[in-house]
Amino acid sequence: MATLSVAAAAQERVRFPSLDGKNGEQPTELDGYLFRPERGDDPFPMVIFQHGCGGLFSTTTHRITSRERDWADRFNSRGIGVLMVDSFTPRGSTGMCSHSSFKEWIYLRRPADAYGALVYLQKQPFVARDRIALMGWSNGGGSVLYAVGRRSLGRPADFGGPDFQAAIAFYPGSCSEKRLGADWSTSIPLLILVGEADVWTPAEPCRQVAEQAVARGAPVEFHAYPGAYHDFDWPGMKRHEVPAFTTRDGVVPIEGEDPAARADAIRRVDAFLADHLLH
Repeated sequence: MATLSVAAAAQERVRFPSLDGKNGEQPTELDGYLFRPERGDDPFPMVIFQHGCGGLFSTTTHRITSRERDWADRFNSRGIGVLMVDSFTPRGSTGMCSHSSFKEWIYLRRPADAYGALVYLQKQPFVARDRIALMGWSNGGGSVLYAVGRRSLGRPADFGGPDFQAAIAFYPGSCSEKRLGADWSTSIPLLILVGEADVWTPAEPCRQVAEQAVARGAPVEFHAYPGAYHDFDWPGMKRHEVPAFTTRDGVVPIEGEDPAARADAIRRVDAFLADHLLH
């Protein structure tokens, strides 16, 4: 592991293979950015981050985005480590938020990236291998759903575990019966947080998926914030329209921080991880 001296500000940059190598293909070598906790003894619990459709890095500052850095700081202060997975750069993509730049093949490989990161962390002596969670936003949140589902797109058939102990999805893409299937479910405790006013990843289809999963016995918690839009937990982001990312259906995305929703989401995430990761 090489210590970073770049503006990304991660403590360590690491490399590990995705589990996407199938049918004789070579697995993708991924970049990861490791943030160790400021306090606590080894081995410590970890949360794996899966970034959104804009990638892990800001296009203006070329630093890790402020949303991910803010959450990493919060977790580190509680004795939880973070591994941010860059799924785009190793595959030659800087972002895929518009319908013209979206690459389905990358999106559907991201669950295998999550499990590649899990396998990598479980080999590290400083990690509590049975206390690792998965967390993602938007495109990365959809990847979380595909990863932790009973028919996971990333979990190998011969995976010996332990599996993720918890998962968190913020305004996840693909959170609909049409995308996930009518019988989608999970055995991994899952927290889904969305904005009621989100026009990019709408709340109602996701609510239906969550309620149906709960009816099948899945440990899923769903919460929607009235008046909150996409990226409501992004600190300091002013609410704005993004016409460059207008969807195929003509919807112009709206994104921006909702301070009240963000504060409540922080509280809910802290409580959720206390129940499932810090026991």
